[in-house]
Amino acid sequence: MKPLTEHDIRTSFVNCSKGAAKRLPLPKNLADLDHWDDLDFLGWSDLSAPDRSYLVVERDAGPVGLTLRSASGNRGFLRRSMCSLCLTTHPGNGVSLTTAAKAGRAGREGNSVGLYVCADLDCSLYVRGKKKAAPGGRMEESLTVEQQIERLRGNLDAFVERILR
Repeated sequence: MKPLTEHDIRTSFVNCSKGAAKRLPLPKNLADLDHWDDLDFLGWSDLSAPDRSYLVVERDAGPVGLTLRSASGNRGFLRRSMCSLCLTTHPGNGVSLTTAAKAGRAGREGNSVGLYVCADLDCSLYVRGKKKAAPGGRMEESLTVEQQIERLRGNLDAFVERILR
């Protein structure tokens, strides 16, 4: 992923108003972020509103930003869920069901798209082995890391397409 500026991020959002995009918090480590090459998307949580998170993905036409809301509710520690993007499993609340309002008129009418995603939004790092999941979180696969990255990007692209349609 190419490095993004505050302006790039704020102008990329497609499923919220321009005013809301100006007010949303940016990642606290944006200025110090030095591993852009390891990211397939930039994702962060809103520290003041734990049910909100944000995701910016690079597309051919430029970055696309999405506001996400997480479903509330605690899961038991023994229960495991799988992320739909990177296929990493996590115990308890490690995976969240998030919803994103659709872009444009459909979103203003209340239509949304859901996705199970790693609660910390570090899918790119799990796939590359830069961040370790809990034991049993990453299954042994016959795919190479490059193929797993392509699968992650394909899953992410399919999610973004559903929001833009």
